[in-house]
Amino acid sequence: MAPSLPLVLMPGLLCSDRLYAPQIAALWPFGPVTVADHPRDDDIAAVAARILSEASPHFALARLSMGGYIAFAILRLTPERIAKLALLDTSARLDTGADRDASCPSPWWRAASATRWWTRSPRASCTATDDDAPLMRIVRDIWPADTGPEAFVRQERATISRPDSRPLLASINCSTLVLTGDGDELTPPEVAKEVGGGITAARLVIVPDCGHLSTIERPDAVNAAPAA
Repeated sequence: MAPSLPLVLMPGLLCSDRLYAPQIAALWPFGPVTVADHPRDDDIAAVAARILSEASPHFALARLSMGGYIAFAILRLTPERIAKLALLDTSARLDTGADRDASCPSPWWRAASATRWWTRSPRASCTATDDDAPLMRIVRDIWPADTGPEAFVRQERATISRPDSRPLLASINCSTLVLTGDGDELTPPEVAKEVGGGITAARLVIVPDCGHLSTIERPDAVNAAPAA
């Protein structure tokens, strides 16, 4: 990454800046690093517009999971502002599961369900074992401590509002890294291959022994990937 190029990091659904702690420490010498705050809007285009209003004119983007959906929305609005792109553990597809949840009469029920999923089943998004106490503590604590149910409801609505981004892929011409863990159950390698295969300038990296939260599960591999 070129010196002084601003980098904007976007956390995934239910996540905060803690998701990128290892990357912030490694990348700050190369230019300004900011973590976008995305729980304030409930429409994916509005989230993208807010981030663009606060970002530098020309910057690099790195996004994980839901952050990837927002990256696609940003690319629809101002592709010329994106110098480099990293799409981590994300998908260009519509989420039919989210569509089904949208029919639930109470978004607070979805928030309660997310609480149970996040605190009781962290291995759905992380391959760590209970022996890896520091990592498991981050996975179990990050949602209730940093996000909360109100923000989750807005994020869920924004996620549901996103269009299918597969038709967009062929128009992305900036240098792009597509990365996922080989054990990612939420956005598995075949989904990453679909994204990488649709972007002409993309390079695909599959991280071994890694789940959905690659930035904290395998930070060394993620940090090394852009230079590989």
